[in-house]
Formats: sequence, structure tokens, C-alpha cells
Amino acid sequence: MPPAKTSYVCLPCRASYKQPYDSWRPERLCPRCAGALVHVGSAFAPPRRRDTAAWRALAVLLHAGVGFHKSCCGGPGYRPRTPREVRERLMYARRTGEPAHRALVRCELP
Repeated sequence: MPPAKTSYVCLPCRASYKQPYDSWRPERLCPRCAGALVHVGSAFAPPRRRDTAAWRALAVLLHAGVGFHKSCCGGPGYRPRTPREVRERLMYARRTGEPAHRALVRCELP
């Protein structure tokens, strides 16, 4: 059985690549810029390359440690797609003291 494919992204190039996941080969390089690729998970759906706002929101998610891995229900769950949604959740995290990675994946804010 071939290894499962998972997604890697290059944030500067705004590019996504599906590659087999190998735990023995942790670092991957972008074929466009030779920079390091970030492992995002197998349930990742990349935004369009020209959608810079969605890529900015994605960068915040990845830097906070939020991934796009499949869960028991088949998908990664809610992930904000706009900078506004990210800002709202980060402000909520600051006000309540909730960790940013948890606040970012909240579907609804109380």
C-alpha cells in the first residue's frame, strides 16, 4: 500500500503540494523558491494563489500551531478563512485567556 498523501505549503510562494508523508524525511523544500515547506495535514484545501487575505489568515493559523488533520468525523473542523475572523478570535483569546490555538478553531464565539 502506498504511503498516504498529505499537504505541505510554502507561505511566501502561496503554493500547496500533496506529497507522501514520510516521518523519516521531516523537512521538505519548495520547488519554486527552495524555502522550507510547512506540513499542514491531509484535510487541507488551499486558497487561491491570488487571495492574499486568505493566505495571511492561513499564516496566522499555522504559526499558532493549528493544523488541518482529519478527525474522527472526516474533516479538520472549523478554520477561519479571513483576517477579520482571525482578528475576532485572537481578541477573544486575549480577553478570556484562552490559548490562541484553541480560540482560532472555535466555530462560534460566545
